[in-house]
Amino acid sequence: MKIKVTSVYVDNQDKALRFYTEVLGFAKKNDFSQGPYRWLTVVSAEDPDGVELQLALNDNPAAKAYQQAMFQQGQPAAMFFTDDVQVDYERMKERGAEFTMPPTDVTASKISTLKDTCGNLIQVTQLMRYSR
Repeated sequence: MKIKVTSVYVDNQDKALRFYTEVLGFAKKNDFSQGPYRWLTVVSAEDPDGVELQLALNDNPAAKAYQQAMFQQGQPAAMFFTDDVQVDYERMKERGAEFTMPPTDVTASKISTLKDTCGNLIQVTQLMRYSR
């Protein structure tokens, strides 16, 4: 069994696509519609056959309430990993990203948090050491 798709709710799919591709650097994987429904996913440009992130429209009242509550509590909707959080922080900042936390050392990792422009916080993490 594998994880193939996970979702993040967004308030605007076009704006989300721009952010996740142009700012974060992901690549569009799927984008098709049937009536009012749009299936939109992105993947890591470094792993085009890897796990897809669905940019799901939060037109469901429960999804919208969940998204807003998580944002107000400062809880990231997703966590992405990098080999160098400082380099990615500088790159994303140059592309207009709004960070709520610059790269910060925490237990066994360095993290930063930014707004995805679509109602979510995103955490970028660099593991400083990994033990099994």
